[in-house]
Amino acid sequence: MDVVQTLACSLILSRIDYCNAVLHGAPSGIIHKLQRVENNVARIVHEAPRRSLAYPLLKKLHWLPVEQRISYKLALLMFKIRQTSAPAYLSQHIARSGTRSLRSSDVPLLHVPFRRTAIGKRSTTWNSLPASVINCDTLSVFKSKLKTRLFNFAYS
Repeated sequence: MDVVQTLACSLILSRIDYCNAVLHGAPSGIIHKLQRVENNVARIVHEAPRRSLAYPLLKKLHWLPVEQRISYKLALLMFKIRQTSAPAYLSQHIARSGTRSLRSSDVPLLHVPFRRTAIGKRSTTWNSLPASVINCDTLSVFKSKLKTRLFNFAYS
């Protein structure tokens, strides 16, 4: 099973994750097609029958569903832009919200533009995270807390 799982992760899940941040806000039909692919891969890895439920299998494999994978990728991109010296074409679209001194000002939230743009919709993903996740200092701690939160949200 370890070899099959490694092949599944490297061949199929890497294709699902490739540029999946673009799919944020995509029609649910597209997301469901990708979710079916991930479900079928989980069944193959576990050698489960075709009609078996996929969510318990995904949970055993510690794989996030497609929607949470998209949120994970977006939040990770925002964290990297915020923590590192990001290229100008990315950092110019990211604006911190709030210029006044409030209790919530220690949480680095992003400004949601008035216009309904793709950047505005994606910043709500970041703003919905709790302060314990957003205020992480290192990338590895951020990834761990973010995946734990999304995993608990998906399988609770």
